[in-house]
Amino acid sequence: MLVQELNRSIDTIQLDNYNVLKTQTHDVLYKPNVSSVTVQLYAILDAVADRVEIHSNVCEHRNNWNTLLLNSINMITLTATTMVGVAAVNNEVGAPLLALKLSSALLFSAATGMLLIMNKIQPSQLAEEQRNATRLFKQLQTQIQTTIALGNVTEKDVKGAMEKVLALDKAYPLPLLGAMLEKYPAKFEPAVWWPSTQFQKKNEGKAKSKKMGEKNGWSKELEMEMKQVVEVVKRKDIEDYERLGNIAMKVNKSLAIAGPLMTGIAAIGCGFVGNNGFSLAALVPLMAGSMAAAINTFEHGGQVGMVFEMYRNNAGFFNMVETSIESTLEENDLEKRENGELFEMKMALQLGRSVSQLREFASKSSAYGMEGIDIDEFASKIF
Repeated sequence: MLVQELNRSIDTIQLDNYNVLKTQTHDVLYKPNVSSVTVQLYAILDAVADRVEIHSNVCEHRNNWNTLLLNSINMITLTATTMVGVAAVNNEVGAPLLALKLSSALLFSAATGMLLIMNKIQPSQLAEEQRNATRLFKQLQTQIQTTIALGNVTEKDVKGAMEKVLALDKAYPLPLLGAMLEKYPAKFEPAVWWPSTQFQKKNEGKAKSKKMGEKNGWSKELEMEMKQVVEVVKRKDIEDYERLGNIAMKVNKSLAIAGPLMTGIAAIGCGFVGNNGFSLAALVPLMAGSMAAAINTFEHGGQVGMVFEMYRNNAGFFNMVETSIESTLEENDLEKRENGELFEMKMALQLGRSVSQLREFASKSSAYGMEGIDIDEFASKIF
């Protein structure tokens, strides 16, 4: 009861915040001193706030799907297994035995069909996708609000915000039919939710050497620090999450096949349950039904699909950090780069460290490299 009241309170707060934002956007549209690009950015902000609400609601719905389908399929499977056990020990012949056999076979068949659908869509993975989408849209909402608060909104800000919205829509689609992400890909691929133009390569074909000085917060030491961070992220974090993601994907595939297979075997085995008391023919559907319930509980109760999506998102995060640093360092004109001190602080916060810890981390990485120690050994000591 308390949890339900808390959820209703949170929903009310979110709705109030969304209505306040819409009111602010409406008021801005009628201010004569506001530039057109600022109005456009407010319109994008309104759309982002709407997407936050939608993805949050869809996440809750798909999480409910996982719970309801898991409980329903397990109840059907265990009920059919119990009926097989009753039929096996039933000494009566004729209609009572036939009714038990047919009923259990129909229940096992229904469980097989429902399991095939559930394993195809992976509700726990769908819910995790929407959680990530909600978080990233909230992050984008905050970025847009910060841009507006700082002032001097440009066409580049509007274009960048629009591209980020479309990239997120593509990375975390809402529809199931036609647009749903592949739940069993042939190869593990990290999630990509940023536009391709955000970290595009700069100064291609201009392999121009430059003398580094103290300019726009950048120095030779800071560049070396960022390069060391990229090396460790690439060799440690990304590889680890790709390895774990591949394991989760293989386990999920195996369980998705094993569950319906067990219920299908149980459905066929029901037809061989005889009237000569308990026999080997009755043992097959009993064992298969029990194993199906256990497998389904482990797969969807343990939310293996959600774990796979979590690893995919984590690998994508470190891939984004790597791409962001490399793209920044490829810009030869220091004035066109983001301020070095600000960039260093952002990277430190994203990696869960203070600026001093990040510098110490990079210096140790460089020292280990000079001593000829493998970067994997260094990363294992650091982490």
